[in-house]
Amino acid sequence: MTSPRDLATLLTIMRELRTPGTGCPWDLEQTFETIAPYTIEEAYEVVDAIERGDLADLRDELGDLLLQVVFHARIAEEAGHFSFTDVVEAIVSKMIRRHPHVFGDAQDLEPAQVKALWGSIKVEEKALRAATRAAAGLAPELEAKGLLGGIPTTLPGLTRAVKLQAKASTVGFDWNDARLVLAKIEEEAQEIRAAMDAGASKAEVAGEVGDLLFAVANLARHVDADPEAALRSTNAKFERRFAYIEASLETAGRAMGEASLEEMDALWNEAKSTEG
Repeated sequence: MTSPRDLATLLTIMRELRTPGTGCPWDLEQTFETIAPYTIEEAYEVVDAIERGDLADLRDELGDLLLQVVFHARIAEEAGHFSFTDVVEAIVSKMIRRHPHVFGDAQDLEPAQVKALWGSIKVEEKALRAATRAAAGLAPELEAKGLLGGIPTTLPGLTRAVKLQAKASTVGFDWNDARLVLAKIEEEAQEIRAAMDAGASKAEVAGEVGDLLFAVANLARHVDADPEAALRSTNAKFERRFAYIEASLETAGRAMGEASLEEMDALWNEAKSTEG
């Protein structure tokens, strides 16, 4: 086996893990579909390491994410579709193609011009893919039509909401003041209250909650905040303060179930005050 620092070693390890008879039973039974959730999980763990500022962990998590790429590529190679080398070649070609202002003749562009150029190149790539598929006798790529087409449905809900809203805003379907979005949030909250008061079904109330979350994502976009990152930050804050409640009660020799809501709320406020 080559140097453990060599990418070829990782490819060799994955090939051996997937070798029938001598490989790992678990790895051998995996498919694109079964490891897809792990791929998403590893991407989130990369983000988590970044947000915690843990560079040692980031190194490890990037390795885990790279393993996912190698895993998918190996499954594809076994089926005769493409190899890891093809994956690398595809992204190298794409990066060079999409950066003519670095690797080509389009020099000294402003950021807005770069963004516009990137968009036009992506349109050209899409047309080329369609022509290539047609020449090979393949069916056209299935995709949603219209302005909002092409936004993956597998994105986290808040992230996809922001992308949908941003696309719609390009044709003027948008508020021009974040305060108007805030008013929409208040309106949606009132609609939830009205649905609950009217004895609406769970599905109807859930629909109203969805509208509220969509409006909150819109507010985040208007104030230039990533709603997913903001929610992750709040989740971490909740965990810290709840841990304070647990530790305080444990110090007092009491179990969580023995404390009243008022007592826990008071400890919550203590935790809050210690954060400054």
